Amino acid sequence: MVTATWLDSLSAERERIGRSSTAGRVADALRARVIEGQLLPGTRLSEEDIGEALGVSRNTLREAFRLLTHERLLVHVFNRGVFVRTLDRDDIRDLYRFRRFIECSAVRYAGSVGSGTSAPSLTHLREAVTAGERASASGDWAAVGTANMHFHQALAALAGSPRVDDTMRHLLAELRLVFHVMADPRTFHEPYLEGNREICSLLEQGRHDAAEAALAAYFDTAEAQLLAGMPD
Repeated sequence: MVTATWLDSLSAERERIGRSSTAGRVADALRARVIEGQLLPGTRLSEEDIGEALGVSRNTLREAFRLLTHERLLVHVFNRGVFVRTLDRDDIRDLYRFRRFIECSAVRYAGSVGSGTSAPSLTHLREAVTAGERASASGDWAAVGTANMHFHQALAALAGSPRVDDTMRHLLAELRLVFHVMADPRTFHEPYLEGNREICSLLEQGRHDAAEAALAAYFDTAEAQLLAGMPD
């Protein structure tokens, strides 16, 4: 079962969580499962199961739930419990408006820095492109989606700002929830492998204006595709 799979992977976080005993660490672990595509929209989160998997108290877990609710990843339904949030069309439009602001600005900033020793590294960007292509070759489309998340995290990292990095992690977790509206992950993710490769190549060539334009067009296509895929 899907639930057992993500709970089993969560148990691996138990030792690290135990050393820190903070709600923030618990929230990090759950957020990571959203970004990796393991926690699906509409999933009910059991305090008992997650508390046992992580070895944390209910009070700590409830604080983590509160943090993730504030990030719009979870929702509390009165008399029913806490659920992974399901996003709507307005969420998609706002997410892509924010993505254009964050990621296009990061690419533009990387271009302003130049190619000297202070230039942002493209290593993580290249690794994400390679990981996506490798997952595609093996037919693992969930892993292709995860590699795409890492690609866009690496794009935002070109800004060289820990605050932007944190913001992008929260944004990508919400975005992964949107991706689940697409019934066929291959149809959705496959075309963007080439787009990721193109943007990475343009950045390697120092063509930041062209990379920014390609990224903006990429976002226009993805937003339209997700809006069309939303149920009526």
